[in-house]
Amino acid sequence: MVPKRKGHGRTIEGDYAGDGRRFAIVVSRFNEYITSKLLEGCENTLNRHGVKPEQIDVVWVPGSFEIPTAARAIARKRAADAIVCLGCVIRGDTPHFDHVCRETAKGIAEVGRRTGVPTIFGVLTCETLEQAIERAGTKMGNAGRSAAMAALEMASLVKKL
Repeated sequence: MVPKRKGHGRTIEGDYAGDGRRFAIVVSRFNEYITSKLLEGCENTLNRHGVKPEQIDVVWVPGSFEIPTAARAIARKRAADAIVCLGCVIRGDTPHFDHVCRETAKGIAEVGRRTGVPTIFGVLTCETLEQAIERAGTKMGNAGRSAAMAALEMASLVKKL
């Protein structure tokens, strides 16, 4: 039971207990050097919070653009309490970066909104390879870990709601 905060009505918050919950991780194979590090951080975090390896499905897709399609299929089957979407898009010399980032973000958000299954955006959108490396486990931490924490909290919250 979450205590009532002064001046507010009832407060409902998620927690980070993963025991008994199922998770799906959709991972882009493009830039796999980076995305494999994100996956490692995500799986390790889920495991540390009580999620057993057999409660995690890892689904590989060709690139970040394909992530929403796989996430939607998982969500429609109710195969997971939360879905973590991991990818890495690095800016190049063409507008391709902008199109992929926009549609991937929009697609991931739409899956969560339309299905009610928490769908977490863990896609790196970086200007350089160096930025991606930093966010995959060096200076900036591991974005896969952060995405796993969001998935744990949202899976709990949605169940409470």
